[in-house]
Amino acid sequence: RFHSEDYIDFLQRVSPNNMQGFTKSLNAFNVGDDCPVFPGLFEFCSRYTGASLQGATQLNNKICDIAINWAGGLHHAKKFEASGFCYVNDIVIGILELLKYHPRVLYIDIDIHHGDGVQEAFYLTDRVMTVSFHKYGNYFFPGTGDMYEVGAESGRYYCLNVPLRDGIDDQSYKHLFQPVINQVVEFYQPTCIVLQCGADSLGCDRLGCFNLSIRGHGECVEYVKSFNIPLLVLGGGGYTVRNVARCWTYETSLLVDEAISEELPYSEYFEYFAPDFTLHPDVSTRIENQNSRQYLDQIRQTIFENLKM
Repeated sequence: RFHSEDYIDFLQRVSPNNMQGFTKSLNAFNVGDDCPVFPGLFEFCSRYTGASLQGATQLNNKICDIAINWAGGLHHAKKFEASGFCYVNDIVIGILELLKYHPRVLYIDIDIHHGDGVQEAFYLTDRVMTVSFHKYGNYFFPGTGDMYEVGAESGRYYCLNVPLRDGIDDQSYKHLFQPVINQVVEFYQPTCIVLQCGADSLGCDRLGCFNLSIRGHGECVEYVKSFNIPLLVLGGGGYTVRNVARCWTYETSLLVDEAISEELPYSEYFEYFAPDFTLHPDVSTRIENQNSRQYLDQIRQTIFENLKM
């Protein structure tokens, strides 16, 4: 569907027990280091990708108006290789399925890392518009996603990047996210939206440097839902696991319009949520917000100009 046959065949055959025989392939397909081989690797990829594909199929057949796969959202994987903890790009595969029924699919990414694999897959087409809000600069992974990557050929101006600096908080993020997404939806008129909800953009994330609260992150999800356009919601990054669980639980409640308690119910995992055992602990950090109002306005202006092209 998207990845090369050789790459998928390799993922299917490689295991920790036979890795030594695959030295050449491990290098060629960028597997090792941050994308290690582990037992059940291919089954893992099949399950999370199958779930995104199933969600897309359900939307295509109008069985639901919102489909959720928190195990999906692996946005760095490329056609011929693994990258950044991502092996198979379930997002691209899900979007290709949606394109069988939908003339225009909008992809929105709120992970702290740039959605480079999805951008690359659809860089030359106007049938998918990609919009990524991410940390950019200081060699932050994956190093792509500046404002001037706008797509090419038929896809020119159908790729939009919002490069952010350390410490962005709820207010600054909302100041940019809502007007940008509103303009994009008005301009592009998508018939379906795919939203990647990487939770590493929360404050206190082990690999992150933003300062969003769980409510602030959830506001983005709620805003996208408010357009009432068929929606595929996916997970993504997130490395302070207790807060990822809180975030996606809260966002599930928003997506199904079901209020849930601030107090966490008792379970075998209860101790992981110490010391407060609540849904919305304070996750703010001392990282200074380096996104001045002037910087954010400048980004917004550039984006709006590109949308008029």
